[in-house]
Amino acid sequence: MATTKRMTGDTEIFSGLIRIHVLHHACAEGVFGLGMIKELRRHGYKIGPGTMYPLLHSLEKRGWLRAQDTQIEGRNRKVYFATRAGKKTLEQARSKVKELFEELFEEEGHGHHHNH
Repeated sequence: MATTKRMTGDTEIFSGLIRIHVLHHACAEGVFGLGMIKELRRHGYKIGPGTMYPLLHSLEKRGWLRAQDTQIEGRNRKVYFATRAGKKTLEQARSKVKELFEELFEEEGHGHHHNH
């Protein structure tokens, strides 16, 4: 397994977005490593267990996620749910992402018009 160091430059810049994805799903329905890896692959992030599990642990350490042992398809899995602090962080991230989104795409529209 020589490919454990998968934190390439692109993963580094995307890691914040990946964390936001994880928090979003943890708020909605709870996440587990493998499920989240599949979900992120669907979004075009090539992320492996060597990146995902440490990321989940770091979010848990920060107090944004809490783990619960759950049976999924007969396997015992750690499922992570967002804490109150995690939800609050997601809210803050959401408004920052919205601002960034508007900045990135406003050239295509005509300046700032927030009401559609």
